[in-house]
Amino acid sequence: MGPSITNIIYISFPPKVTGARRFAFPAVDSYPKVLVYRGETMYASMFSTHASNSTAIALKQSKVYSDSKKLDFLRKHHHLSTFKCNGVSKDMIQCRAVAVETMRPFIKGDKFQLDDVIDAQQFDRDILSAIFEVAREMETIEKTSRGSQILNGFLMSTLFYEPSTRTRLSFESAMKRLGGEVLTTENAREFSSAAKGETLEDTIRTVEGYSDIIVMRHFEDGAAKRAAMTANIPVINAGDGPGQHPTQALLDMYTIEREIGKLDGITVGLVGDLANGRTVRSLAYLLAKYNDVKIYLVSPQVVKMKDDIKQYLTLNGVEWEESADLKEVASKCDVVYQTRIQKERFGGRTDLYDEARGKYIVDRDVLGVMQKHAVIMHPFPRLDEITVDVDDDPRAAYFRQAKNGLFVRMALLKLLLLGW
Repeated sequence: MGPSITNIIYISFPPKVTGARRFAFPAVDSYPKVLVYRGETMYASMFSTHASNSTAIALKQSKVYSDSKKLDFLRKHHHLSTFKCNGVSKDMIQCRAVAVETMRPFIKGDKFQLDDVIDAQQFDRDILSAIFEVAREMETIEKTSRGSQILNGFLMSTLFYEPSTRTRLSFESAMKRLGGEVLTTENAREFSSAAKGETLEDTIRTVEGYSDIIVMRHFEDGAAKRAAMTANIPVINAGDGPGQHPTQALLDMYTIEREIGKLDGITVGLVGDLANGRTVRSLAYLLAKYNDVKIYLVSPQVVKMKDDIKQYLTLNGVEWEESADLKEVASKCDVVYQTRIQKERFGGRTDLYDEARGKYIVDRDVLGVMQKHAVIMHPFPRLDEITVDVDDDPRAAYFRQAKNGLFVRMALLKLLLLGW
């Protein structure tokens, strides 16, 4: 048997893989916690716990090292004392190792994993992290920069069957800032052929002939999925009735990460209309993908969170609790996510709407019990559920949140049309 270095775990995966990765290590306590890539790029890290089958370790790519420098890198990081080199030359490293299957790599130029953006369940943590990385890149794009022309020649159609300010304008701004063009239909319920009885499917088949991507808001739950099944171009759900609003949830998670600095181990209070609010439904789905998250549900009795979300949280190991005390919840939270009571979802039951509206208001008193690092978020539009005297407090993050929507939607348009 030739010379070897013993007791080292290595993972082999394709060259030019970038970004964060998660690896599951086998249950061999005697192995030092070192990761070596046998090719163009080398990874290494020290871990504080013994490896096991259930252990997931996130690593970021280190600098690129040639094979001849691998041992020097390991020595620099104080790992060589555990190895027996047996006089092996640096360019002849052989390891007794355990191969481990890696997560999906995101390689520049590859096709985006999603054909459409319809609901929050489509995303996993790796995709979310990568989208957020692209969104941060979008923050640096200037109006006159080369990057702002990457979607030159592409055309986006917006079909909005319900009113919108931030979502529609941020998508249109995102497309134009990347050099693309926009065809827009505002209030399509009245001012498109839908008013004449045209089916959604026929509208989609027609519009896809004029454009490269469709962004649609609709009053019916499930309409976005129908559109995506019909279209041969990407469809983005900008809200489908009381169903979901996945791009809002993406920008919410991006905002939380930027404001709080993490997504694991946070406590979030979802407040307001939890029965009809599509934003809180999508946000709950995404929060469930992270570790040690606790969610408080604070709402009037008539608009409590629906059982399907509660069951999903429970099945995914998320601790959640319903509460009627906004102040108590606010004192424990990293994020207080307030929403309006949605009058348009009550039909003719104005009595129920009046009962719910104004029940929970974030004001200076609530702000006074919140932690210094905590933030208040709101998907907008706002009525009276957050008083305006809160706006000047640095913990009021909702206008920064709205701005972040531009960067996240720029990232999605780039990824859906061009890939990684």
